[in-house]
Amino acid sequence: MTVFYDSPRFLPCGDTGLSVEFSDGIDRLVNDRVQRLFRHLRAKSFPGIADLNPTYRSLFIQYRPWECSFENLVLLVEKALEAPAEGQVRQAAPVRIPVCYGGVYGPDMDEVAAFHGMSPDQVVRLHTAPEYYVYMIGFTPGFPYLGGLDERLFTPRKKEPRKWVSAGSVGIADRQTGIYSIDSPGGWQLIGKTPLKLFDRQRPDPFLLSPGDCLQFIPITEDEFESYSHH
Repeated sequence: MTVFYDSPRFLPCGDTGLSVEFSDGIDRLVNDRVQRLFRHLRAKSFPGIADLNPTYRSLFIQYRPWECSFENLVLLVEKALEAPAEGQVRQAAPVRIPVCYGGVYGPDMDEVAAFHGMSPDQVVRLHTAPEYYVYMIGFTPGFPYLGGLDERLFTPRKKEPRKWVSAGSVGIADRQTGIYSIDSPGGWQLIGKTPLKLFDRQRPDPFLLSPGDCLQFIPITEDEFESYSHH
């Protein structure tokens, strides 16, 4: 059960970091508070703040202590938390993520389906039904941690992680689903793959997704995957 703190906790992280924690668990309302503080501080461009990293339940602030002391940073954050919400943030349409499920692109699909006593088609239907929420980006550049997976698809991660998982692979691990943003090791159950690049240094904004975004998975065929890849 998620415990909401009466007031956020301010935890020093070394000499140049502050973690502002709102709760001890994962909850959409908690993450909304994280995102609200993140947007406020980012919009104001306060001197001394070097970087902002929102997570499930906290905001990590990297700062330059020679420009802003820890004590002053805490005061600044407390003031930001008291500021009225700046209107309702308009929720953009969900980002559509095409995915080719099963086969060579989803080598663990049959294992996941068998674990739940389903057919692969049932797994696809359940996986593509929700609108997912991007709680945070982490693990590798651009990797989205998503909320909204149907509990009927909760699946233990692999007992032995793979040494190499290709970018774009879509997987399930316990209560989460996510997309590998770069080639990397990984232990998630791979059920499909998207031809979209979640992380591309050549783009003005290298990240396809940001915390607070919503997305929906759209099933495509192998032929459609190949045509995307050649665009």
